[in-house]
Amino acid sequence: MSLLDNINGPDDVKRLRRSQLNQLAEEIRRTIVEVVAHNGGHLAPSLGAVDLAIALHYVFDSPTDKIIWDVGHQAYAHKLLTGRRDDFATIRQHEGLSGFTRMSESPHDAFTTGHSSTSISAALGIASAKHLNNERSKTIAVIGDGSMTAGLAYEGLNQAGDAHKDKQLIVILNDNEMSIAPNVGALSSFLSRTFSARKLQDLRKEIGEFLKSLPKIGDDVYQWAKRSEESFKTFVTPGMLFEAFNFDYFGPINGHNLNHLIDILVNIRDIQDPVLLHVITKKGKGYRPAEKNPVHFHGCGRFDVSTGECLTAQVQPPSYTEVFGETMVRLAGQDSRIVAVTAAMPEGTGLTQFSQQYPERFFDVGIAEQHGVTFAAGLATEGLKPVVAIYSTFLQRAFDQIIHDVCIEKLPVVFALDRGGIVGEDGATHHGLFDLSYLRNMPQMVVMAPKDENELRRMLLTGIQHDGPIALRYPRGTALGVPLDETITPLAIGKGEVLHGGHTDDILVLAIGQTVTEAVRARQDLLAAGINVCVVNARFVKPLDKDLIVSLAERIPRIITVEDNTKQGGFGSAVLETLIDNGLSQFEMKRLGIDDVFVGHGPQQLLRRIHKIDAAAIVTAAQQMVPRSHLQATATQA
Repeated sequence: MSLLDNINGPDDVKRLRRSQLNQLAEEIRRTIVEVVAHNGGHLAPSLGAVDLAIALHYVFDSPTDKIIWDVGHQAYAHKLLTGRRDDFATIRQHEGLSGFTRMSESPHDAFTTGHSSTSISAALGIASAKHLNNERSKTIAVIGDGSMTAGLAYEGLNQAGDAHKDKQLIVILNDNEMSIAPNVGALSSFLSRTFSARKLQDLRKEIGEFLKSLPKIGDDVYQWAKRSEESFKTFVTPGMLFEAFNFDYFGPINGHNLNHLIDILVNIRDIQDPVLLHVITKKGKGYRPAEKNPVHFHGCGRFDVSTGECLTAQVQPPSYTEVFGETMVRLAGQDSRIVAVTAAMPEGTGLTQFSQQYPERFFDVGIAEQHGVTFAAGLATEGLKPVVAIYSTFLQRAFDQIIHDVCIEKLPVVFALDRGGIVGEDGATHHGLFDLSYLRNMPQMVVMAPKDENELRRMLLTGIQHDGPIALRYPRGTALGVPLDETITPLAIGKGEVLHGGHTDDILVLAIGQTVTEAVRARQDLLAAGINVCVVNARFVKPLDKDLIVSLAERIPRIITVEDNTKQGGFGSAVLETLIDNGLSQFEMKRLGIDDVFVGHGPQQLLRRIHKIDAAAIVTAAQQMVPRSHLQATATQA
């Protein structure tokens, strides 16, 4: 009999006998593997956190007790245990379950997470609010999968330890062997369970109060006793750092031993001071291919469950990411000043080959985008050419550093923004829809986006040769398969290109990046409908090719701009500002882009259609702008 089929919420988990929990864990892992094999998703981190999710819901009372998962892709088992089993097959599908925790999806999702390292800060805020509201329930932050490499996590720890009284805060470090070293064994597991026992905690406090009450020598004896205990714990466990933050540290313990996990969670549940429990788990636990290659299965596409082999067709053009990575290696062989910086994503940003070929010129700063940008600025001051490769959505976290540490002094840092525009199934937290807007507002910054992979290579060289900050953003997914120039040549900064038309056309379409392809497709349909179209590949959002755009707008006053970015302050806004600033007033303009909304998850092309930035949307906009009389006249002439 399937246990999971009868789990409709945490109360059903609590009704199980402990002897049944390992079977439940196996069923959850099997379900996760089957669904992710069909949908794609974050497999390895979720498999590693199954036992932890079961233990937490066995001991604590969600949603009264708040459990915050950092990052949300550890939470697939949590979703299955909290009333979403029947919908789990829809995860990461359009209008289905999110691949991350979402407050709007379930009361059991205490905080919406997508970017890493936010859990401790959020948990402290929740715990502090509970304290002010005289609520005695618990707040648990589950942080892991490398999230402790980010400074934000330590900022949260620092405040939690400083203002900790009666906050009922528990931090669980899910160490899946991808961050802190797996220092786990029988002794440390025994010590953690023993130190956490409620009676021992009470005894420690009573002895402490007694020692401090001794006349004259009390405080000295108490401090000596505390140091002795901490020295012993530090000798056998890696807890010194967390004890320094005023957390009671327990661990590391085996995160796949459900009995031990439940015992220690019960024991630490009522400790008043902040607690940090260090749990060692195995990324990919229970599915052999994911255990052997946790990096690949961290976030993966569809695969064959029996073999673990990817089901994506192999005969296709390379991805933009792959083209970027190959070009970095090629250019680095020609220029020893080129160095690469990434934030815990060497494979995701295509820099694995670079890191292997030029290890001394490759820097992985961890999940620390702010540090990574300022670090790159330091490299640039010494004559190097740093290329900072970060997903567009994650670069948002370093907004201040780009302005203050790079742009003010016009340092030559290249920002390679992978996953620009609509990303797909990861949803609102991962779409790169704001970079054109926030980067073009920064003085000294150049912003560009290639129409295809060949232009990406040329823009990368352009960026490396530029004497100042410059950003290129490119989309997720397969490139177009265009021929690649044998010799890479730079582009003239601020110059676009007319791809089609340019004289007596009915419509002027100004496109940037991925949307150039959509504009070219739309032109074919519009020509068939009797509408002549001039298509411009703008290439640069900043500086715009002012002369080209103004001259074309004077001849073709019906203008459509299209971008894979929010309309507010983006490419279309830049064009409109340019036309007005140059005295043009007799024109009609439609801006196609993302409205003032957050975009959900789903296939890229579907989302582009929904948000009207595809070829069909361009056709519709053009037909609305061209007078019906013109179309009738064109049809008569034909």
